[in-house]
Amino acid sequence: MAIQGDITRLEVDAVVNAANSALAGGGGVDGAIHRAAGQAQLAAACAELGGCAPGDAKATPGFGLSARWIIHTVGPVWRGGDRGEADVLASCYRRSLEVADELAARSVAFPAISTGVYGFPKDLAAQAAVGTLRAATTEVDRVVLVAFDAETLGLYSRLLAG
Repeated sequence: MAIQGDITRLEVDAVVNAANSALAGGGGVDGAIHRAAGQAQLAAACAELGGCAPGDAKATPGFGLSARWIIHTVGPVWRGGDRGEADVLASCYRRSLEVADELAARSVAFPAISTGVYGFPKDLAAQAAVGTLRAATTEVDRVVLVAFDAETLGLYSRLLAG
């Protein structure tokens, strides 16, 4: 399922955060999640995790969010597409589902990972997201792709219909 909206307001077990490798909070989705969850509490929980490598995922409590957990994943910076960026992005989605399974989360909301300041082309990112999530083996019952804009929602909707 794909929607356009604010990932911080969704009623799901876990939201995925498009984080930086320091898990320090930043702009875009990352900044919005940190603000909505509670900056100080989330920053302290993230500091205990010791960072996160691109393609990996780690969880914290959701604090002030409706979601019980936040799954932080670090997407690739787009460098032209010939440096394994698509593989790292696919790993973000797979690892996030693996962490969700470890948490026994049954519903997970994903933002468009790496399409903001990291510059991953939206169409390629949407293909990676939908393809990876469709191929994944998981106990998660409901996955929501949350688009920030109408363009991304359109990409998700076309791919999910196909």
